[in-house]
Amino acid sequence: MSTQIAKEPEVKKNWYVLDAKELVLGRASTEIARVLRGKHKAIYTPSVDAGDFVIVINAEKIRLTGNKMMDKMYHRHTGYPGGIRSINAQQMLEKKPDELIKKAVKGMLPKNKLGRKMFKKLKVYVGDEHPHAAQQPKELSI
Repeated sequence: MSTQIAKEPEVKKNWYVLDAKELVLGRASTEIARVLRGKHKAIYTPSVDAGDFVIVINAEKIRLTGNKMMDKMYHRHTGYPGGIRSINAQQMLEKKPDELIKKAVKGMLPKNKLGRKMFKKLKVYVGDEHPHAAQQPKELSI
């Protein structure tokens, strides 16, 4: 008996909605990455995008444990000499709460074309409204 290899057109992609209210960032991100990759399915194949779509609502209500709100830093570079810019997690949560979740999940996905394709299936929204009601998303519990 040979192992079944999933093929992209045969994979059925579901939609899930996750309420990030009072969830810990790391624990929520690992579950989101697992669903985006498709590891929760029996037909998981590492070289095929068999994952599902994930909608995250209430991104501004996510929390971090310990002193990470003040100590965790996010860095970016402007492209100019001496152009490194840093911001801590609390400032990031105030300015762009959706970016906090996106950065955490993106770091857990493969760093290649397949990972970029998986990342496009993540939709993060501030507040409890999202425009994907037509897809009839199921509740994702952690």
